[in-house]
Amino acid sequence: MNIVITGANRGLGYELTRAAVQRGHKVIAGTRSLQSERKLLELSELYPGQVVAVELDVTQEEQISRLAQKLQNEQLTVDAVINNAGILLARGVTIEELPLDDVVRTFEINLFGPMMVVKHLLPLMPSGSEGARAILNISSEAGSLTNAYGGDYPYAISKTAMNMFSKQLQKYLKGRGIRAYAIHPGWIKTDMGGEKAPGDPVANANDILDVLELKKDIAPDVFFMNFRGEPMPI
Repeated sequence: MNIVITGANRGLGYELTRAAVQRGHKVIAGTRSLQSERKLLELSELYPGQVVAVELDVTQEEQISRLAQKLQNEQLTVDAVINNAGILLARGVTIEELPLDDVVRTFEINLFGPMMVVKHLLPLMPSGSEGARAILNISSEAGSLTNAYGGDYPYAISKTAMNMFSKQLQKYLKGRGIRAYAIHPGWIKTDMGGEKAPGDPVANANDILDVLELKKDIAPDVFFMNFRGEPMPI
């Protein structure tokens, strides 16, 4: 598979990239800056031809469009998109103290970015009946309306919107052999998750790749799930 992964330079994005190339896939690894991306460089040296690091700030539609044009010029199709890039701002801030700039910035990265990525890369995803192609939007249990907890306003609300976008994509792509899911990756030890997180990003990244590779039994109407492919409360 040719897989585009955003935010591929660290945390879950890097582990998804590593797991994908270990399984024989080719990854177009998006990162905001190509400077000092040592881990991706080392990975590309270990797996020659399987890791292509590209400058991709998901808030910049021109960069996304340029990537799509580059892939098209190289006659490369896209089998999967993993919208992983995300940000967590104003953690623990009350609504009374919430800076609205943080809300705007969060939506730019967590929602508008994935929407623009899909807008420009979906035309490069051939339709088919086998369902092997997919758009995986990394969401969060924080986006569950059922389990709303009254905090992390920018992050949680942006992930709720991400879930809606994923459901809309699932409906839109029905019959084209392209799946669309919102996936809660678990609370994992990353820069965002922190050291107290119980989850292992390596293990959870591999579970997410199992979802991509059709190794999980997922009901057709499920669109919001955890990293194991199990339905999450909407």
